[in-house]
Amino acid sequence: MPKELLFLAHRIPFPPNKGDKIRSFNLLKHLAKTHTVHLGAFVDDPQDWVYQSKIGEMCDEVFLQNLNPRQRKLASLKGLLTGESLTVPYYVNAAMQRWVDDIVARPGLDRIVVFSSPMTQFVSGTAYADKRRIADFVDIDSDKWAQYARSKSWPMSWVYRREARTLLAYERKIAAEFDATVFVSEHESDLFKALAPESAERSFAAHNGVDTDYFSPAHKLPSPYDKTHKVIAFTGAMDYWANEEAVSWFANDVFPQIRSQLPTAVFYIVGGKPTTAVQALGNLPGVTVTGAVDDIRPYIGHADLSVAPMNIARGVQNKVLEAMAMSVPVLATPEAAEGIVATPGKEFMVEKGVDNFIARGVEMLTTSYENMANAGRECVLNHYSWAHNLLTFDRLLSGSQVETVEASATEVNLNDENNIIPDE
Repeated sequence: MPKELLFLAHRIPFPPNKGDKIRSFNLLKHLAKTHTVHLGAFVDDPQDWVYQSKIGEMCDEVFLQNLNPRQRKLASLKGLLTGESLTVPYYVNAAMQRWVDDIVARPGLDRIVVFSSPMTQFVSGTAYADKRRIADFVDIDSDKWAQYARSKSWPMSWVYRREARTLLAYERKIAAEFDATVFVSEHESDLFKALAPESAERSFAAHNGVDTDYFSPAHKLPSPYDKTHKVIAFTGAMDYWANEEAVSWFANDVFPQIRSQLPTAVFYIVGGKPTTAVQALGNLPGVTVTGAVDDIRPYIGHADLSVAPMNIARGVQNKVLEAMAMSVPVLATPEAAEGIVATPGKEFMVEKGVDNFIARGVEMLTTSYENMANAGRECVLNHYSWAHNLLTFDRLLSGSQVETVEASATEVNLNDENNIIPDE
């Protein structure tokens, strides 16, 4: 008889069309094979309500709550008065808490998986200590805010520094309380072990996966591009600030120099909900902003080069893995390459700085990189199977031993601005 399991997510895990939803959907689908799942999640995009019945096909029970981003941003400001992070109160919801408590009180439910650190607030405390609780942090959100702080001027730099400090304190509290915390890569897990050495033995990595049948060069999809062009493509959710910053940097600082050497070069920014700033990039010579597309694969598969010019990144960039899976050459920054199990120079290229990115981009557009592209797909086939990588959760839920890299003996200095930046 399947065991009862509570699954909490900060966003409805469907459709799997962006980074966090891809992972949460595949994790939910995996757990539903062996558990009776009760799902609690928020809906922050009104268009996602149509998927309630679809997600219900995998679950015994689904409880969704509307989340208005504008209202919740205002509500999160109370963290400034209480001394807590702004992220956690963003998700405070009395109805969700009542539903969770009702589910947890039922006989037979003793397993809880929480996707995203702020959702742990609903099952934190001694009242839930008799349950086996696994938190999928995915990446270290507090470090993301630290990166933001370094790229912003006052007063936002102060706000982001404060958020980095207070959210790390919350992450450490949860890691010490839960049975295990999971991250998207060994790199991410090792960093957290150093930041929270008291919980190092309960920190694990579970890589993302890629549907290599779906993202496959074998599909003969019509090209959306002019065949006379050398196409550079970037894919991602274009209302995400890190993606906006990445394409802005590439379109303004890198691409014009590539185009001056290769007049047929074009840059496509492909992804839904482009911000006003991203839309404005479409006015630059050779730059196209598509907005949402029905199928991302033709835009990846027919590109001559896929770029991931991230200057701020946490976790693993699915855009890199999907392009590699489709045998498209990838050029990434070191930030975008973090956590990816692949060899630079063999399975993808990694360059830092404007001049290096320009030079490598021109080279990759004028030289055959077929061997690297094929090696990239082989890498994804070997290392990024959802079925294999999510077995970590099965072992953690059952209490089995999970192989993991030894934690560093050196605690990270929290006052080092290259790690988590303290409040000023």
